[in-house]
Order: sequence, then structure tokens, then C-alpha cells
Amino acid sequence: MATWLRLPGRAPRPRRPAQPRRCAGGPAGLCAALLRTDGFVGGRWLPAAAAFPVHDPASGAELGLVADCGVREARAAVRAAHEAFRGWRGASAKERSSLLRKWYDLMMQNKDDLAKIITAESGKPLKEAQGEIVYSALFLEWFSEEARRIYGDVIYTPAKEKRALVLKQPLGVAAVITPWNFPSAMITRKVGAALAAGCTVVVKPAEHTPFSALALAELANQAGIPPGVYNVIPCSRKKAKEVGEALCTDPLVSKISFTGSTATGKVLLHHAAGSVKRVSMELGGHAPFIVFDSANVDQAVAGAMASKFRNSGQTCVCSNRFLVQRGIHDSFVKKFAEAMKTNLRVGNGFEERTTQGPLIDEKAVEKVEKHVSDAVSKGATIVTGGKRHQLGKNFFEPTLLSNVTRDMLCSHEETFGPLAPVIKFDTEEEAVAIANAADVGLAGYFYSQDPAQIWRVAEQLEVGMVGVNEGLISSVECPFGGVKQSGLGREGSKYGIDEYLELKYVCFGGTEELPAGPEATFYLAYIVPAISPILTEEMS
Repeated sequence: MATWLRLPGRAPRPRRPAQPRRCAGGPAGLCAALLRTDGFVGGRWLPAAAAFPVHDPASGAELGLVADCGVREARAAVRAAHEAFRGWRGASAKERSSLLRKWYDLMMQNKDDLAKIITAESGKPLKEAQGEIVYSALFLEWFSEEARRIYGDVIYTPAKEKRALVLKQPLGVAAVITPWNFPSAMITRKVGAALAAGCTVVVKPAEHTPFSALALAELANQAGIPPGVYNVIPCSRKKAKEVGEALCTDPLVSKISFTGSTATGKVLLHHAAGSVKRVSMELGGHAPFIVFDSANVDQAVAGAMASKFRNSGQTCVCSNRFLVQRGIHDSFVKKFAEAMKTNLRVGNGFEERTTQGPLIDEKAVEKVEKHVSDAVSKGATIVTGGKRHQLGKNFFEPTLLSNVTRDMLCSHEETFGPLAPVIKFDTEEEAVAIANAADVGLAGYFYSQDPAQIWRVAEQLEVGMVGVNEGLISSVECPFGGVKQSGLGREGSKYGIDEYLELKYVCFGGTEELPAGPEATFYLAYIVPAISPILTEEMS
């Protein structure tokens, strides 16, 4: 099979087989071949009129200047994606699958260099960054396989002379707006599904972490993804609002997919409503972590550590409130504090022993400080941590608070940092009520050894994802998303591709005039002629 596709108005362009590039050292020892600084539009690297700096949150050092794309560049990217859509949607599922698989292979071949880019621009520990790259690549692998599993339906209607088909077709151009906390995985989880469905994309990455998106563009280009199918327009915080609005209001854009804060999601949803675009959103969370008296304390502590302190607490699904039943409360708090002191080490993400890197910027640190000081002023006790770390302005000590009450900020606001507040409760009903007393509902966790209680609580928690005796729940095979104001739609899993497809109903009349029975007639007259060229191509 050729590794290129014919696009409207473009001559076919054969590509050499993708080979991993040898990387010369760039800033902070990063791979210069992957450290792109221009926007990527229509298969070309395009500079912008201005540039903005990207900094290492651990040291404050400047990593490079990146093209500061504005509305003009956003519209150019949308046009490129729109022009590429006809050719991409017309490609066979096998072709799209093959190209996504090549992209996956290149990610795995370059996983160490990609991980270093993540650590440099986001600050997360290198081991976590390496895990993210593998997780990120797996979405491309998964959706390369799902591309060949887009099925429709044949419906037999009450009228004997009519037959019906249901087709699934790609939406069109998808605008993808991604966050800084998982700068690679949040792209591939969306883009993998979109490309598998036959959509083309324009990615606007977070201003803190544009290098990961641009590195993915370099590898997509090496993999043979056709020009215009995957576009990246980095921009500064100053231009983010206008670029986001331009993407949401552009008539050539059919789909918006956003991961970020609930407040920003509402703004984008408002813009998209004007042209009634399809929208997927994964927004803020406020995950409860409930420990019942029947729980295995050691297992609960291990789950709490995994759920709370990944990426220094800067994940939308990390536990934000720890609800612990009175009978087990003191034991849990003691063991949790011991585990934090023993296992958590704050430092630069490139240092091997580091488990907790910096927060993304000083504003994030100030929010954690605000939540801690508010809680202490209202009677909470600092068990461990509680202040900025001596390493620098973006570092904060992993902090455990006890005697937390529901009137404190950390009880009803997402902290997005290394703060674990513990609230004591007496009954199951009380715990569920506290857990559900939020206008968001992304993830929730609880530990119990009571089978009946497990079923009750799992069904009663008002969240999109539940971890039962488990603190890490994300998987490419499973649907990711929330309820309430935590978002719309699902990502990953077999359901993720449906977010980029629309249904078309086709009614065939006059079938009673055909010479055979309805099943045979319909199959021979319509289905076989329609699929024969496809089958021939797939087998060639």
C-alpha cells in the first residue's frame, strides 16, 4: 500500500519509509530534531510574526522561543485541514490504520527523547513522563485498530418495499485544544480517534507545553500523515482567548474537543453554540477518595499515594478530598503521613530520585498556599508539609491536613496541587452526600471490603469514573469522561471514536420490485456492489 494519499489539488507525494532520527543536543539536552519552534500547517513548518518564550518550571530557564500564532494562522490551519479532509475521509480504513500505526511506532522509537521534552516543559518527573509517552502512544495504536471497526447497520422497516441503512461518517475538521499537565497524551487521545474516524485536526496546545505537540507533528510527518491532516498552532496566553474563539466560530470547523478548566470550557461552549458545533469536553474534577471502616488500610494508603501525588497532584482525576470513616481515621492518617515522608521526594524532574516535581508556575503554588492557609485558619491541622519548598518558587511540599471541614476552600474547590485534606465522617450516607456535594463529577474512589456496600456506593457516586479499591483507573481501553460540569462525551475506548462520527440514515425504496426475497435481494442488489471494490482493495 502506498504511504501517501491523493489530496484535492495536490500531486501525490511518495514518502521514504520513516526512520528514527539521530538527535543532536538542544536546550537542556533535548533532541534538537524534535524540538520544533514553528507552527505546523498544511505539512509545512511556518513561523509567525511574533514568538513567545517557554520556560522550564523547575529552574526558570528559557527552553526556546515558539511561534506565537494568532487568528490569521488559526484560520490558515483550518483551511489546510478542510482542504485535506476530502482526501483523508476518502482513504480506506486500512490506509488510515496503517499510518496511525507508523506514528505509534515512531513515538515508541523516540520515547526517551519525547519524555525529556515533557519533563523540561512541564516539570514532571522523568519516569512519569516516560510513562505518559507510552500511554500516549497506546492511543495511536488503539485507534489504528478501531479505524477498521467502524460499523453501520441494516434495518428492516415495517414497509416491505423499503430497506434502511445507517452509515457512520466523519464529522470534518476538528479543533483540538489541550492542557499542559499531559501535553502528549491529551493530544493523541483526541487526535487518534479523530484521524481514525476520517477527520482532520487543528491542535492548539497549552502555552506552557507547545514542544510536545510540535514533536508529535514532526513524527506524524515522518510517518506519512498527509499534509493538512494534522496541524499545530501554538500561541501565548495573550493570544489564547482570540485563537480559541476563532476555532470555535470558524464555519469550516465541525467539532471542538477541549480539555481544561470548567470556566474556560463554558466560554468555548458558548462560542461553539453559535454554529451548533459538536463539542466534547473533559473539564475540572473534585474527586472524592472515601475510606470505609471495612477497608484494608495499607491498600487504601497505597491507592491514596498513587491517586493524589501523580504529577504533583496536577491531574483532573487526582483525589482532591479524602473522606475517612471515624473508626479507621487515625490509623489511615498516621500511615498516610508515614508513606508521604518515606516515599515522596521533591526535586528537579530530571533527577532520578525525584517523585514530586515543581508545579507548573507560581500562580499554581499560590493557589495551594491559599487553600492551606484558609484551612488552618478554620481549624485544620498540618500533619506534614504545609509550605513552599526551599528548592524554588514553583515547588511546594506534599501536604497532609487533618480536621478538615466542609466550609474550607479545599473541600469545595479543586486544588490542583500536592494537598491531601482529610475529612472525618460517620456513616455511608454522610460520605456519599459529601462526595456528591459538588457541581462537577469526573472521578471518584473508595476503599471497602463489604460487597454490598461496594455496589451501593459505586452506583450512588455522581461521577463518570469510579475506582473501587484502586487509585489508578485510566486506560486506553476504557471510556474517560465525567458528568455534571466535568464535561461532555467520552474519550478513549471503543466509544471515543464515536465523538468524531455522525450517523446518516439511508432509505431504499422500491425493493418489492426486485426478483428475490428481501434479504437476498438487498444483499445482492446493494451491499455486494457497494463493498466489492472495497474488499478488492483491502485484499490487494
